[in-house]
Amino acid sequence: MTPANCAFFQIEAQFAGGVLYNRLMRFTTIFFDLDDTLYPSHVGLWGAIKNRMNEYMSERMKIPVEEIPKLREKYYLQYGTTLHGLRNHHNVDVQDYLAYVHDLPLDNYLTPDPALRSILASLPTRKLIFTNADVPHAERVLAALNLRDLFAAIVDVNTVMPYCKPMPESFDIAMRIAGETDPSRCVMIDDLPRTTRAAKQVGMSSILYGETLANGDADASLSDWNELVGILEKIS
Repeated sequence: MTPANCAFFQIEAQFAGGVLYNRLMRFTTIFFDLDDTLYPSHVGLWGAIKNRMNEYMSERMKIPVEEIPKLREKYYLQYGTTLHGLRNHHNVDVQDYLAYVHDLPLDNYLTPDPALRSILASLPTRKLIFTNADVPHAERVLAALNLRDLFAAIVDVNTVMPYCKPMPESFDIAMRIAGETDPSRCVMIDDLPRTTRAAKQVGMSSILYGETLANGDADASLSDWNELVGILEKIS
């Protein structure tokens, strides 16, 4: 039986310190969030993107500056993203918005992490990006991080429109693109508790990146990518 049709995969990966992992796990697909997950939040890129969102709403859509923070919070809580709120209530040009908010010099924020690349490359599962950003932004980020060739596909905001994470319909679409029919064979890794919680609710396993685990928001939390293989073994 080949890895493609086996419910269990052999993991054999050498990491720093000479520790050899050789275990079995049931997962066949791992979905990775992009921003503030595949790079650390302290680099400031996501903060710069949020500033571009504010600028777009003010300069392109003529929304009063004082109303923008309240609107963004409302739309984020109600729809999952600012964009979906603007789409539903303001007739925003979606592609123009996405191009504007992601128009940033990524080299000022991102550098490749060879250790992360080695860890991701060692995983024998399908690996997909699942992001509320768009494909062009994801492609640029992955290129800046030297990770693009490790991912089979990018599931972006346009792919799952009119849904987005953490809506359950978006997970259904992501699974279909991955060729999965059983959510229990999938893992979602994300920095937002509401996304990892939603993944659990649709039957996936989930790992919360960079946050303290609380209230059953995920099956595990991850702060160091060197812990990933051990966590996957533990929750299998």
